[in-house]
Amino acid sequence: MINFHKDHATLVNVALMGFVLLSTGVAISPALYMQDNNAPLPGMPKMTEQEQRGLNVYVSEGCIGCHTQQVRNIEMDKTWGSRPSMPSDYYYSKQRPDIWHNTPSLLGSERTGPDLTNVGVRKGSEAWQMLHLYDPRMVEKASIMPRYGWLFKQVDSTAVKPDDFVLTVPADKLDHPGSKVIATERAKDLVAYLISLKQTPLPEGVVAEAFIATPGADGKPVAPAAAGAAAPAVDGSKVFTSVCAACHQPDAKGIPGAFPALAGADLVNEKDPLKMVDIVLGGYEGLPQYGPMPSQAHLSDEEIAAVINYVRSNFGNDAPPTDAATVKTQRAVLAPETVQQ
Repeated sequence: MINFHKDHATLVNVALMGFVLLSTGVAISPALYMQDNNAPLPGMPKMTEQEQRGLNVYVSEGCIGCHTQQVRNIEMDKTWGSRPSMPSDYYYSKQRPDIWHNTPSLLGSERTGPDLTNVGVRKGSEAWQMLHLYDPRMVEKASIMPRYGWLFKQVDSTAVKPDDFVLTVPADKLDHPGSKVIATERAKDLVAYLISLKQTPLPEGVVAEAFIATPGADGKPVAPAAAGAAAPAVDGSKVFTSVCAACHQPDAKGIPGAFPALAGADLVNEKDPLKMVDIVLGGYEGLPQYGPMPSQAHLSDEEIAAVINYVRSNFGNDAPPTDAATVKTQRAVLAPETVQQ
């Protein structure tokens, strides 16, 4: 033992044995246990071939360097999901193709850009995602994300094929007047993958892990609202900022040639709010010069009523409000699969 530090062979073997034991206990055993005791959540859709290809594009383009896919159990992460992430959320994206290949970790460690766990809900518009990849600052003026222009091609309008995805790019952003910007297959795959990123609801009766409350001024966690206390009114401006402003812009003036303006729009100012409720619930394709608007039925009845009322009473608009009861009635017709039992 006195000469242990001089016996190089013994020293290396002991260090190696310690490394193996620690690696097995800390990494390998927990990983094998998690792999054997994990299953997808009920109702979780399996990734399509296109979404799987999109995941590969996501990795190869380095998106994991700036974006996370993990909702932590702290209150500030409520922005990124309705509940903290859990192993089942990654069941399909972490399936190994064979024994020789491993899937990359998409949890990420840096949020230079926003977390993408639930981006398919927050920004589920294919048109928005395409335009954001083509030129992020067209839809997010303060974005520091680089352009991914190589995922698109600018072609003569006569060369556009029926199955091409044509971006609604303003004319002043085109290199050649009259040309069209179309998405490559890699762009289509990547966008399909991004839109597929949605948190699957937990089974009925299963309670999600609670978010750890942010400490108050006294350093102690803020106590939750008492049972039976009235829920605070939904802030329509916050819903607009988190869901609508990405396309229609914070000033509701839209992007000419890409997303329509809501400020002063005749449709917004109609006396009967029912049409606007229908548009938010069922989506809209009534403006051929713009891409289709996806349904926002993932929002609650109260959130939809609040954001509609906010838009109809701001940005120079002046129209009568709606209410959650009206939204609930229309939801049963237009989006019955989203009705909460």
